[in-house]
Amino acid sequence: GDLDGAEPLLREAVEGCRETLSVWHPCTLESASSLGWLLRDRGDLDGAEPLFREALEGSRETLGDRHKRTLRLIGNYADLLREKGDLDGAQRQMGDAPEVARAVLGEDHEDTLVLDAKAARIEIALGEADATPLRATVARMEAALGAEHRITRKYSKLV
Repeated sequence: GDLDGAEPLLREAVEGCRETLSVWHPCTLESASSLGWLLRDRGDLDGAEPLFREALEGSRETLGDRHKRTLRLIGNYADLLREKGDLDGAQRQMGDAPEVARAVLGEDHEDTLVLDAKAARIEIALGEADATPLRATVARMEAALGAEHRITRKYSKLV
């Protein structure tokens, strides 16, 4: 898509939601997250970080740490920090989110599997693990989601 053309529209949406709804309104949080993804996809990791953080803080405030949306945002923010090279920050943000996801969503839920894969990538980057945990997660993805599922294919390329 037209990432350059989408950016001003998303910025306008974020500001409009903040002004008319509230900082923690779901529309504001979703718009901030979407703008963060756009910036991340364009390689602007520094620009994406405060938006990911805002979406995560708002989700924690409104939905709590055990909500599916919050867990997904924890993984996204931790993965962004890993990409930026802030491995300690990534590990700190990820915390026990994979374990919480297993308890709340189940072992084979798509979001649990993605959190496990992102946590494994952080451990690999820190030198705390080889690719074995990531391979095991990809095997679980294949069993639960299928080998041709978009998420399975994405993480299969990394092992």
